Amino acid sequence: MIQPVLKRNDKSAYGVIAVLSIVVFAVVVLLGEFKMVNLDLGFDPHIFAKINAFINSTVSILLVYGLILVRQKKFTQHRNVMLTAFGFSSLFLVSYILHHLLTIDTHFGGVGAIRFFYFPLLISHVFLAATILPFILLTTYRGLTSDFGNHRKIARLTYPIWLYVSISGVLVYLMIAPYYTHI
Repeated sequence: MIQPVLKRNDKSAYGVIAVLSIVVFAVVVLLGEFKMVNLDLGFDPHIFAKINAFINSTVSILLVYGLILVRQKKFTQHRNVMLTAFGFSSLFLVSYILHHLLTIDTHFGGVGAIRFFYFPLLISHVFLAATILPFILLTTYRGLTSDFGNHRKIARLTYPIWLYVSISGVLVYLMIAPYYTHI
């Protein structure tokens, strides 16, 4: 049996989850207001978009692998893979913020029927990405406290949304990448 890493029902942990969720949401919302476009980095900052797509692809693979492991009852490996996915998602967030701070927004330039696929994909991706963080944090916390009954319950909601956000992020990138000016 996996031993708990954190204390169960710790009010300070719930406070950290709430504060982190609010702060990250606020930072991402404010990205549209604070751009440093004229900063010369010596490289094209749109490289962060490629990095983000790579990270999201990696997260998607890790999430699927994590599901396979838990279904095989390999709980220690499941925990390690899911913590790795969490780490990559955290790295994604840093890269995402850097990309949006350092670049001008790129607008989708596709024409015709593809727009009927792209915009619903983008809207659902943005909405779910904006709301999934507290669920990921709470699911992770419950796993690390060995509160497996509640971990399973919330993971049934968190997992498919997290997987959808990571996959749809890659699809959005692939659809908009041709419209980046220097990639």
